[in-house]
Amino acid sequence: MDRRELLTGSAGGALLLSFGRPLPAKARDGTPISDVNFPMPAPRNSVLPPLPRSDPSRTRLELGWHFHEGDIHIPPPEGHHETYLSVKAGNARGPAAPDYDDSDWDVVRLPHDWASAQPFVETANVSQGYRPRGIGWYRRRFRLDPADDGKKLELHFDGIASNATIWINGNRVAHSWSAYSSVYVDLTPFARFGDAMNVIAIRVDATAMEGWWYEGAGLYRHAWLVRRAPCAIQSDGVHCDPRRDAQGRWHVPVTATLANVARAVASVTVTAELLDPEGNSVATAQAAITVPVLEQADAVMRIDLPAPPRLWSVDSPTLYTVRVRVLSDGQSVDERSIAIGFRTIRFDADRGFLLNGQPVKLKGVCLHQDHAGIGVAVPDAMLAWRLERLKAMGCNAIRMSHNAPNAELLDWCDRMGFLVMDENRQFNPAPEPLAELEWMVRRDRNHPSVILWSVFNEEPMQGTESGVEMVRRMVAAVRDLDDARPITAAMNGAFYDPVNVSSEVDVMGFNYYQDQYDKWHRLNPAMPMTSSEDTSAYETRGAFKSDPDAHVITSYDEEATSWGNTHRASWQMIAERPFVAGGFVWTGFDYHGEPTPYAWPTIASFFGILDLCGFPKTAFGIHAAQWIDDRPVVFLTPHWNWQGKEGEDIKVFVITNAETVALRLNGRDLGVQRADRMTGNVWQIPFEPGRIEAIAMRGGKVVASDAKDTTFAPVGLRLTPARDRMAGDGIDCQPVTIDAIDAAGRHVPTANLMTHFTVEGAEILGVGNGNPNSHESEKGNQRSLFNGLAQMIIRADAGPGTIRIRATAKDLEPALLEIARTDRPEVPQVAVPAAELALDNWRRSPVFIERPEPDTAPADGDNNSWAFVHAGTPTPAEDQPGWRVYRASFAPWKRMVAKGARIRFERIAGSAELWVDGVRTSRKNSAAPGPLTATLPAGPGERSVVLLVEAPKARESGIIGTVTVVPL
Repeated sequence: MDRRELLTGSAGGALLLSFGRPLPAKARDGTPISDVNFPMPAPRNSVLPPLPRSDPSRTRLELGWHFHEGDIHIPPPEGHHETYLSVKAGNARGPAAPDYDDSDWDVVRLPHDWASAQPFVETANVSQGYRPRGIGWYRRRFRLDPADDGKKLELHFDGIASNATIWINGNRVAHSWSAYSSVYVDLTPFARFGDAMNVIAIRVDATAMEGWWYEGAGLYRHAWLVRRAPCAIQSDGVHCDPRRDAQGRWHVPVTATLANVARAVASVTVTAELLDPEGNSVATAQAAITVPVLEQADAVMRIDLPAPPRLWSVDSPTLYTVRVRVLSDGQSVDERSIAIGFRTIRFDADRGFLLNGQPVKLKGVCLHQDHAGIGVAVPDAMLAWRLERLKAMGCNAIRMSHNAPNAELLDWCDRMGFLVMDENRQFNPAPEPLAELEWMVRRDRNHPSVILWSVFNEEPMQGTESGVEMVRRMVAAVRDLDDARPITAAMNGAFYDPVNVSSEVDVMGFNYYQDQYDKWHRLNPAMPMTSSEDTSAYETRGAFKSDPDAHVITSYDEEATSWGNTHRASWQMIAERPFVAGGFVWTGFDYHGEPTPYAWPTIASFFGILDLCGFPKTAFGIHAAQWIDDRPVVFLTPHWNWQGKEGEDIKVFVITNAETVALRLNGRDLGVQRADRMTGNVWQIPFEPGRIEAIAMRGGKVVASDAKDTTFAPVGLRLTPARDRMAGDGIDCQPVTIDAIDAAGRHVPTANLMTHFTVEGAEILGVGNGNPNSHESEKGNQRSLFNGLAQMIIRADAGPGTIRIRATAKDLEPALLEIARTDRPEVPQVAVPAAELALDNWRRSPVFIERPEPDTAPADGDNNSWAFVHAGTPTPAEDQPGWRVYRASFAPWKRMVAKGARIRFERIAGSAELWVDGVRTSRKNSAAPGPLTATLPAGPGERSVVLLVEAPKARESGIIGTVTVVPL
């Protein structure tokens, strides 16, 4: 049977795990080309659809950030006056100061993980993957439209690794103590509008560690500027998880929490509308609500469905939308669109997990959040691609290990049909970590994919009175926010101790200890249970003989940790027990850090079903055969390139979900075996070059086949994208696979050689090859193939066009790839202003009847007789005309020191003289409001600016606009 027929589904939709792709019909010598050896799926002829915009008040704040790696020493203040000012609001010093010179810092784009660009250093922390992390600073300038004055304004940082302090306009506004919790900052009290500049400064301390795995460093998730009406829905302020009553009728309880920053009580109407998957209105509800000044209130509604809804499931993840609007005087002023799914969930002590009343085995994996080349700064499109890889092998469940995930990852899980164990990071009911747990539940409780909350992972206190008391408080906090989902804890012992936390949770979570399933069930027959973590088996992709000296582990699924088991044995113990709800394999993908069982020079794990790049290992085929029921699966390994070992026995492993499997070598039958879906089938075959083929059969009929060919030496490279089209929206990303091919166009699985790339129309974000022992840089434009494969991750430029990629290697023909860049509107971003220093803080003298001298100044330590004023603040009218002195000083930026600058007063009311460093530089003769400019000569050191303003009688005067210093 032609393998392409199987690939396209014309032979019953068989899944072939060698992942063939279409190639030219003939090789250069005219012989037919076999594509069976290429291990990636054919590119999709489609653009990834964007995630819907659930909150239109949010705009990405991800361009134009200035970044400095390393901490910056801030000398202590000198003298009383400087000390006095240093502790006043808006007067942060050093890099947190609004006028700090960051002109020579790197300009970066978020999400950003600076640790992913670090070299591997033996003295760095082993658990963090031997990458130095340290401390870094970020700064960003932006302007706000005057129309935003009076609105509720926020900054959202979805994830900062690891601890952070945030300043806005010189005011310290937030601390973050977790890399995995969002930081919501109320910008409203600190905001400046119009031409006035706003400055964000963030000090990130990545020396802090929450995990024993690679955690990255920096602003590694999305950042947002939020602009809402004065009375609007709070962030994460809508709860609308559907419910079914005892009579089987569905309704959607909707609670919208509103806050009011206006100066008057707000009376508004809140509406909730249910939209079906096609966008048609199904039902509505509304509530009138009054929100006091600077307080919040809940609008409580109920949407009753007129007819049964279409249910959400792993196979048909049908999503509805709840659209909540706030109406003021009949006009919509705020809106949220929340994706929901109608489904019932229940964990049963005898039947396991039930979805919509039917048992569904949790075929799950544990996931850390990093990927080769990009660390933890994983773009949304790459999150989707990683889930697609897992879905292809039959995975239906994800455990977020061991922390709250990206919000976008849950959005994709909703849309693709994954079941999620959402997990808390810190086991601690003290106020700050408890707030992190509450934030996670509040943010994620509407997702139909989320079926289980996990309050901790493997805590030594799990068998103590203190541990029980801690869990009690955390469970209560979760149930107060969500009473629909059960709660678990991932325990690794103490199950039978007289005091242990299992008494406080709804579902028992076993981390390993698989030999205890039966005993636990016998002793606790009424309590549901699941494997929250299992397996921990080792594999090096493409390796079929262990070499401890080289830190290489065979991919025959033969080695595992002392506490775990092989992929085959672990799942068999779960599959045979209906009372075990399912399992979560450690892990879906390899990850940086925690390099077990080897340490340096190994820098990543061996646990993954897929490697760091998402290339499949033997475990991928094993789980596909075990987990996929609706189509035939067969997987054959190893490759068949054993030149020099002719006549030697090669272990051939085949696993299938069919009834029987036959093996052929160069057309000769080597026997038929009854297929063992759990453990697979093994042959010892003397090697001879050619083709080895596994044929899976049901009822004696062939349903699927997989084959490996002996290839020639590589003669060229090949480039394969995940999609042959990308969106020109400025954010779309995808992986591109690099492999070597022989003269027949076949993938060469034993090629290990350096490749180089050039890219036009896109940017390379990172590179990788899945080798856990490689110390090559994951940035740049080169990467060696590891056992035949490497990967680059590209981000498409904005606008329509063509992406052109060229890959080269010594003595091989280059590969050329073109990817269409389609026309899609760019994702809105907060504008990046031109670089300019704002002179905002001024001292204003009392009024003088006669013109004062420009050196007039308050006495040292006099913080009272001269006012502190901001640029743009008018001086009230006087009964008599007079003069005032405005003084400011600043340290010029490095470029200004070298080339000079221009000082620009946007508007001055009154006639004025400008003195810079004791020299008069310009005059304004008219009393009417107007601009004034002057040149600042090049030179180092603190610069003084003095403005003498003559104010007319009974009119406002002074600096009534912005003051900026612009480099020449």
